[in-house]
Formats: sequence, structure tokens, C-alpha cells
Amino acid sequence: MNKSLMALISLILIFSLAACGGSEETGGSLPEDKLRVGVTAGPHEEIMEKVAEVAAREGLEIEIEVFTEYVMPNIALAEGELDVNSFQHVPYLENFKEDRGLDLIDVATTVNFPMGIYSKHINDLSELKEGDKLGLPNDPTNGARALILFELAGLIKLAEGVGTEATVHDIVENPLNLEFVELEAATIARVLDDLAAAAINTNFAIEEGYVPTKDSIFIEPADSPWVNVIAVRTENKDDPVLEKLIKAYHSDEVKQFIEERFEGSVVPSW
Repeated sequence: MNKSLMALISLILIFSLAACGGSEETGGSLPEDKLRVGVTAGPHEEIMEKVAEVAAREGLEIEIEVFTEYVMPNIALAEGELDVNSFQHVPYLENFKEDRGLDLIDVATTVNFPMGIYSKHINDLSELKEGDKLGLPNDPTNGARALILFELAGLIKLAEGVGTEATVHDIVENPLNLEFVELEAATIARVLDDLAAAAINTNFAIEEGYVPTKDSIFIEPADSPWVNVIAVRTENKDDPVLEKLIKAYHSDEVKQFIEERFEGSVVPSW
């Protein structure tokens, strides 16, 4: 075989391999009349079902894929198996993107699951005594969220600027010398008898029969930084179909559904 023919075959192989690799890319605009949306089971799933009902009347079909954990919805989105996901707040999204090197972005807010402070021993935070034990989640995201909540409640003061990176080591003022007990988020509601009070995520509070807006003794404001978002691949953030999705989600009909279905446990952001 002469050198010219060998060179030609090599070039053909190179371009063929490049084309095969390109077929796995997630690039390209999203379809204008159909979206694959990932959500977690529970409230996000129920809300998206209502959004799909509203969107269908405007010619947008929403195919819902339900996940039972928090890792795969972002992985599936980044790899092109989903067009959109709706299950997480911005601090979680930002941490996940950084850890995994993903190119995702939030394009709209959805709902807030307000974290509250609960107690079986007191009815008001003013009843806390010197050295009382307060429970909070031991994972970085929810732990910081709890500490910010304690600061909003006037129980502690955090170092300036720590924000959503706060840890118990960033407490600079603790007038009552409260003891902070870090526990698995899912277990806190079940050991509330052993604590003066505790910060509990809405989903775990609901599992134990609490209604956050009624049973908590202090609760996050609706405009907290922990509001949930709709996320997409960054390359698709300006695709026109997302405007249809957001319009359907932010409709009065969906808002009314959320308020009636969840009775304050889930708060619309709009």
C-alpha cells in the first residue's frame, strides 16, 4: 500500500472517530414543544404534574422522570438524559457543580421548603435556658442553613461573611452558651425528646406528622436563599421553550394548587 493511500485512510478514520465522539455530545437547542424534566419523588413530583397539566394547554408536553435521591437528577441533566430538573436549591446546585465539574445553571425559582425550629419542651425560643442543647443537621449545606436560621432567630451570631459556608466553628456570639448537637438530618425529628429544640428540614418534619407553618416555633422567611430552582445545561439557558415552562410553573393555577395541597409546608416563590 503506497503512502498516499495510507494517509487518506488515516484521515478517513480520524474524521470517522471524531464524528462518533460528537454524537454523544449534549449540544443543541431544546425542542420547542416537549421537555424531559427530572424531579424527586413527593412534592416536586406532584407540583410538576400540575405544571405539566397547565403547560399542555399551551402546547408544551412535559415528560416527568422521578428520582428517589439527589445525585442522579444533576448527572442525568449534565449527560443529556434530561432537559431540565426541578428539585434543589441554589447552594446545593452550586456545591454539586463545583464538586462534579458540571456546566449547569438555574433559570427560575420554584418553591421553598422552609426549615423550622421545633421543640417538644418549649413553645417559644425565649424559654431556652443556659446550656440547652439544640439539634442541627451534620451535612455542610443543611448545617449552614440551620445556623443561619438560629442567627435569624437571635440565638447566635455568625462570623461576618460566612454565609452558606457557615459551620459551628463560625459562631462568634452565643449568649446562652447553647450546645449544638450535629446529627443526621433524617434522624433529628425522631430524637427531639432529647433536645431543647432543633432545626428540622420540612420533608423530615412532615414525615413525623408536623405541619411546619403550624408546629414550628420559628421558621425561615419565604425569600430565604434556600428557595428551589429550575436547572438546565448552561448552553440551553436562553432556549425559548424554557419561557413556556416557567410561565406554566409560575401560573396562578399552580400557585393555588401548592397552597391548597401543602397547606404552608411548601411555599411558592412567586
